[in-house]
Amino acid sequence: MRHINKMLDEEQRHEGKDLERGLKDRHIQLIAIGGAIGVGLFLGSAKAISKAGPALLLTYAFAGLAIFFIMRALGELLIHCPVAGSFATYAEEYVSPWAGFVTGWTYWFTWIVTGMAELTAVGVYFHYWFPDIPQWIPALVTLVVLYGTNLVAVKVFGEMEFWFALVKVVTIVAMLVIGLAVILFHLGDLGKTASFSNLWSYGGFAPMGMVGVVLTLQIACFAYTGVELIGVTAGEAKNPERVLPHAINSVTWRILIFYIGALVVIMSLVPWNELNPNMSPFVTVFEKIGIPAAAGIINFVVITAAASSCNSGIFSTGRMLYTLAQFKQAPAAFGKVSKSHVPAAAITLSAAFMLVGVALNYLVPEQVFTYVTSVATVGAVWTWGIIVWAHRKYRQAVKQGRAGAVSFRMPCAPWANWFVLGFLALVVVFLGLDAGTRVALYVAPVWFALLTAGYLISKSRATQGALTANTSR
Repeated sequence: MRHINKMLDEEQRHEGKDLERGLKDRHIQLIAIGGAIGVGLFLGSAKAISKAGPALLLTYAFAGLAIFFIMRALGELLIHCPVAGSFATYAEEYVSPWAGFVTGWTYWFTWIVTGMAELTAVGVYFHYWFPDIPQWIPALVTLVVLYGTNLVAVKVFGEMEFWFALVKVVTIVAMLVIGLAVILFHLGDLGKTASFSNLWSYGGFAPMGMVGVVLTLQIACFAYTGVELIGVTAGEAKNPERVLPHAINSVTWRILIFYIGALVVIMSLVPWNELNPNMSPFVTVFEKIGIPAAAGIINFVVITAAASSCNSGIFSTGRMLYTLAQFKQAPAAFGKVSKSHVPAAAITLSAAFMLVGVALNYLVPEQVFTYVTSVATVGAVWTWGIIVWAHRKYRQAVKQGRAGAVSFRMPCAPWANWFVLGFLALVVVFLGLDAGTRVALYVAPVWFALLTAGYLISKSRATQGALTANTSR
């Protein structure tokens, strides 16, 4: 068996030559937060609240525990070997070449459809100001602007994404502070009815029962999609051994506070059954608080949030396609970088595929959000499952002396690995219970069958190439 670190070292050397390590600690933290805090919280939470009521908090908390273990497992692997290929590289080495191929392409596909969801959100939010504009037009304009941004040097991308994400964080913190003041001191007209008791006074804490909780697991998992972006930034991080552990620990608890804290305050300010599932709950809350022009401001912020998350998606798909090309699992042209040290060809292809999202906004504007978020959830579930499975195999390699141990470790292994895998299996089962999300279970088998065929073709060509090379010697 080949040495466990050979391929990893080769990828690190190649990335050191091509990609620029220009992302600082603050960039990486805000990129991960920005990728995860987007349409899932600002728009998807409204639909989730209508399905589960206040019990949605249990959904986000339970999913958040699984995310904590996933991130710690990823962190341990990243410290072991910080490369842009991240979980695709670890799947290739610690699971199987087929798993590496499938994981790389599935993660690319996940962010393609996630980008479609974010573009859809931009179109929906623009209706607040311009109700007569077709939903696909702002989606297309946003995609063109973000594509251009991603062709710039990574330092510029990191700086822009830092400020975009900071806008989202400041907005959520402001909502938490103002909302708590209204609840605790009964400020304004909304303060007369605002109370934490609203969490259980309208049909109970779980008005839809546990059925509502399980049916919203898909939305919660989609909302957390993006935390693993830290892994993709590893190949361009300065001082990864110091930066990555700090980023992983802080991002996990911050996202949990932002999601659960925001939902507690929102449903305490406005009873869950008074929130419009088709409107951002943030816009609803600030309108009812009575702050002048607040609803318009928040609408701008959530457009920024969606665009920012899509921006991170274009970044991650470009890097993943670049890595696949390095492994000869994608055309060689996508493994090259521009003068700005960005994988321009890979970014271009990813943005081109996101145009499908624009087309869907033209064809099925009402259903597109549910469709793409469901499909994206399946891709995220696969990626997260591979992370914890590769981590388990890595720990076994450490015990056998085939890989080096690191100080940053996932707690409760291997029990935590099995907990996460069981949780992810439940998410897949529950996707089939809702007619809207069931489409993902139809798409998934076709997708994995296509990938398996692609892997076999790729493997056959590689074998033929090796035989030809040996013959010519």
